[in-house]
Order: sequence, then structure tokens, then C-alpha cells
Amino acid sequence: MRRSRLHLLAAALCAATLHHAAANDLPAVASFFQTARVGLVTLSPKGGYVAQANILPDGSQALVVRETADLSKYTVVSRVDPTMVGISAIHWISEDRLGYTLKNMHLGARTNLDEFAIDRDGKNQRHLINGNWAHNREPGIGSMIGSRTLTADYGFHSAPQDGSDDILVEKYTWNNVDIAPVSSRLFRLNTRTSQISSTFEGAQPQATGRWITDANGVPRVTQSRVKGHCIVSYRKPDATSWTEIDNGTCYEHQRFTPLFMDGLNTLYVRANYKGYSAPFRYDLTTMKMDPEPIIETPGFDSLGSPEMDHTSKRMMGIHLETDAETTVWFNPVMKAEQAKIDAALPGNINTVECASDCLGSPVLLIKSETDRRPADYVLYTRATGQLVGLGNIHPDIVPAQMGARSFHHYTARDGRSIPAYVTLPAGKADGPRPAIVLVHGGPHARGASWAWEPEAAFLASRGYVVIQPEFRGGTGFGFAHFKAGWKQWGGTMQDDLADAAQWAVKQGWADPKRVGIMGASYGGYATLMGLIKHPQVFRAGVEWAGVTDIELMFTSIESDASEENLGYSMRTLIGDPDNAADAEMFRKNSPLLRAAELKQPLLMAHGVDDRRVPLEHGRRFGNAVKANNSNVTAIYYDNESHGWRNEKNRVDFWKQVEAFLDKNLKNAQ
Repeated sequence: MRRSRLHLLAAALCAATLHHAAANDLPAVASFFQTARVGLVTLSPKGGYVAQANILPDGSQALVVRETADLSKYTVVSRVDPTMVGISAIHWISEDRLGYTLKNMHLGARTNLDEFAIDRDGKNQRHLINGNWAHNREPGIGSMIGSRTLTADYGFHSAPQDGSDDILVEKYTWNNVDIAPVSSRLFRLNTRTSQISSTFEGAQPQATGRWITDANGVPRVTQSRVKGHCIVSYRKPDATSWTEIDNGTCYEHQRFTPLFMDGLNTLYVRANYKGYSAPFRYDLTTMKMDPEPIIETPGFDSLGSPEMDHTSKRMMGIHLETDAETTVWFNPVMKAEQAKIDAALPGNINTVECASDCLGSPVLLIKSETDRRPADYVLYTRATGQLVGLGNIHPDIVPAQMGARSFHHYTARDGRSIPAYVTLPAGKADGPRPAIVLVHGGPHARGASWAWEPEAAFLASRGYVVIQPEFRGGTGFGFAHFKAGWKQWGGTMQDDLADAAQWAVKQGWADPKRVGIMGASYGGYATLMGLIKHPQVFRAGVEWAGVTDIELMFTSIESDASEENLGYSMRTLIGDPDNAADAEMFRKNSPLLRAAELKQPLLMAHGVDDRRVPLEHGRRFGNAVKANNSNVTAIYYDNESHGWRNEKNRVDFWKQVEAFLDKNLKNAQ
């Protein structure tokens, strides 16, 4: 594992050469969709240790702690069977103690998360939160006793990084209707004694959904949603009351969204600037926001995460995403370190992460990736410039077999410019190739970036041109682009996808007779509507966890949609079922009601425990479409919710996708 910078680069070049001859051999499906071989890599607060979740040769998943001064010295802190339980998060509590979160892979939506703390030498483990709701009903277990394991109505929030062995946890509360909690309160929990204590005194704002703490781990800012209003509240460190600092209708009339705190009295917020979201400083002493943002990224919303130095209690830089991920450093030392790392690893996206003591740590952690190579984790020693590999998330992937990704804009039929990512198969094309329009979920989210990602990479490795439109209604590309998709399910949002396919044909990339469409969640809905609305464009489709009827999103008793979302957010973004025009739009653009029109080959898959898009979406549509279409395959996975958590199911699903597309698209006449 220990290699110098030159050895690291030489090894990478050697590997590419050795695999070049095998570039025509198809990589295994599992190479893309197995659980990350190395993941959740994080530095201890002072940088003396690095923790990571590794898949061991026997197939078990281990939480491993390594000494950064000598990576050959390591401790396997905990080990789990990933077919039963998965490590979903790792967080350092102090230099000598860390916490980790486990997810039961067989309880689906019926479980929260189990939280543990343990010393870095594997001793003094403590079960902090029991996520099994059934177990919580046993007598003698629960938060009624201050030093016992907490129940599933608690969840990990953060580690304050104040030198203590404490973490912050949220205690959730529910109403009598919603599946999801409607509010929470923040507590401090000692991870050695399990003693729990309050973080502040007095009442709190209504329906608190998000807590922001200052550099001392004290709750200072909350965000709530009440009857369609987004409300931000603030308190002084020792106050027992909260002051509203913003209150406006969500999406349009809120002035800003709180992001994080820097120090004790500076809040960073996201606000509109020239039509795009940008980060601003907000002084909690004067209650004023700066007139200019700290960063401006024309053409993109400046959405990102901060890199903090907890010793000086200041922000060092911020990670952002434009057409690709990047970092803007405000600290000159870190800016210079980034330049050195980029020179040593040219052509890569090198995301540098600090320890809590950012400036004092002897090492930095790098996630290095390209469009053709999954992320490598690399340790950088600041004194020597030495780079040492910690592992790759999918080491079986051969870059020579991967397709190149590129960022474009195309013009939709109404003139709107639509961003899109395109992944072309490796090797020179003899002519137009079969193509897939891959539709992201949300839909009010950003879909893709330039870096390697498994779904597009897999499809391109099988010979498909992959087009990923950032269709209107998505985020990341300005407010006007976002708002243009409101109440446009099956409308202009859908047209953007057909226009993407036709644009790819005009570029000479895609064979117009062999274009398919696929996606999950909203992408599943768009797949079904694409096959129905644009049969001349799309020859076959694959949907998983997809909405099949818009009205059912409002009426299903199995859905996890909250009263707040049903009454306000969804009516703004999707449509109002009590409005005659919107209700008619729902009927017009319901795949379920138009199932008889879908004649092309279709592969569909749903999770039995899905609460976001309940199973009845899949069952009803599957029965309806099969009445008039014999080329429909429906898969239902047990122990799965909204997507595939279990590696076995992920690999099985994509093997079925490969066979389906080979038969119905690639080799179609």
C-alpha cells in the first residue's frame, strides 16, 4: 500500500497498459454494482488515524482503523455480514473514539439505524441506539432510563469535535398520521456512559426539521416547514427563546436557506443571486446578510459543503459542483496544498478533505476520480508530498473499458437550453449506436456530474450511448430552470427527454431505431410516459421504483408522504388534485390510465417494502399493461424499499437489464 507519488502514477499507467488488450472483454456486472470495496473513509480529528469500511476477502465488511504514519499498523474494530447488516456511516468522536451506524438489510422501511461507539483499538464498544422498533417494545429498554440504550425514535446528528466523548442525537416526534417524524429535539449523549442531557432549555420552534449548531456544538439555528412556509429561527447561545429570522412560502418567497455556521456568530445561507443560488454570509449579531455572495458560479447554483477547521473554528473552503466537482479554498495554505496535489495527480478530480484540525493535521485525505475511473482514496503527507493509496471503491473496473463523459447543452422544442451529460462507449464507433436516455429521480434534484458513476458506465460498457438530461424542473441550473418544471409531469419535462434523444441522433451518436429510456422513481414514471407519449422515439424501456399514477401519490395510504408535503409542496411542484385543471392533467399524464397504449418491450421492478412509491404502483400498472402487451417483465424484490440496498438484488437486477436491452434494443431489427 505504501507508494511514493511517482510509484503511484507509474502503477496506474502500468495497469492501463496491461488491461488495454482486454478492453474488448465485458467487465462483470458485479464490478459496477457490488458494495464498495473501500468506502466511508474519514480522518481522525488530529489526523493520526484513518477509518474506513472494507470488504474483506471472506466477504465480510469491516470497520478498519489505520495509523496514518504507518498504514501497515491497523485494527479491525468491528466486522459484520453485509448480506445482513451494512455499515452506513463512520464518524470520529475524538482522536481515540469513533462512532458508526449500522443498517439492517432485511427490515426494509420498518427499521431506523443502530448507532455504536467504540475506541479505535476495538475496546469499550457501546450500543447507543437500537433501531429495531420491535425490540424497543421489550420492557427495560429505552430512553426512560438515562444510561440505557436509546430507542429507535432517536438518531445520530453529529459529533461536536470539542474533545469530549459526546455526540449529538435527535429525538423524533410523530403525529398520528405521518409515517415520517414531524419534528425533533437535539440532545447531547455521552458515548461511554450513555448519559443523555439537554442541549438547551425552553421551548423550540414548531415542526423543527433541521438543526444547525455553532462551533461549540450548541444548537443555534433551526429550519421548519409549516403550512407551506419555510421558517428559519435563531437563538443566542444561552437563550431560552427563539427568534424568527426568515419566513416565506417555500421555493418562491423565502429569502434564504440556512447552510452551516462558521465560528459562533456567522451563519452561511443560500440565497438567490442573478437567478442562481449562491452562498452568503449572514451575521447573527447584526442580523444582516452580506450584499454579495462569497462565491459566484455563473450558469450553476453554488450548492456545496464546507471544509472546516475546528481548531480555529473557521471555514477553510467549500466543495462545489459546476459541470464537475471542484473546491474553492479561502485559506491560502490549503489552496497551495490543492495545487500540489493536482500537479501530482493531473487530469483527476481531486477532492481534498481535512481532519477536524485542518491546518495542524500531518495528512490530508484525497478522493481522486475521473469519468473513466471510480474513486481512489489517497493519503497525502504534507511534509513530504508522499501519496499513498488507501483503495478504490470498485477496483475491478478497468478505465480502458469505460466510456468518456462530456457535458453539453441542447435546445428543447420550446427554445429552452437543457444541460445534459453524455457517456460514449469506449473505442471508435463505426456509426450510430444504440442509445439510452437515463432519467434521474427526484425530479426536483440534480441528476449527474462528470465523474464516473455506475449506471451510465455500465450501460456504456455494453455499447450504449447514454444521455442524461438535466431536464427542466431539476435543480443546480438556476431558479428559472427549476420553476419551468412545476406541474409539468408528462408535459414539457417529458418533451425534454424526447428532445434529448433526437438531439443525440442529430449528433450522429444514436441510432434512431434503437433508442431506449430508463430510470428510477420519477425516472421510472418518465420511462412509462416516454413509451406512451413518444412511441416513435423510444423503442424499449426499463423502470424501477417508478410512479405509475400521479393521483395515487396523493391517495395511497402506504405512502410516506407527509401531510405537509401532500398539502403544500407537492401541490406546488406536481399539481393540486383539488384543482380541476390539475386533476385533468393528472388523468391525461397517468401511465396507469394509459397502460393500453404502451406496446413496446418493458422491464419493471419494485421493492415490496417501498414507502416512497408503494408497491401498489407497480402491481396495478403491471397488471394493466400486461393485458395488452405480452413483452412485459415485472420483478418484485423482498426486503427492498425505494431502490436496491442489497448487493445480491442490485447485481441480479442489472443482469436482467443487460439481457433485456440486448434482446429488445441492441439486437432489435
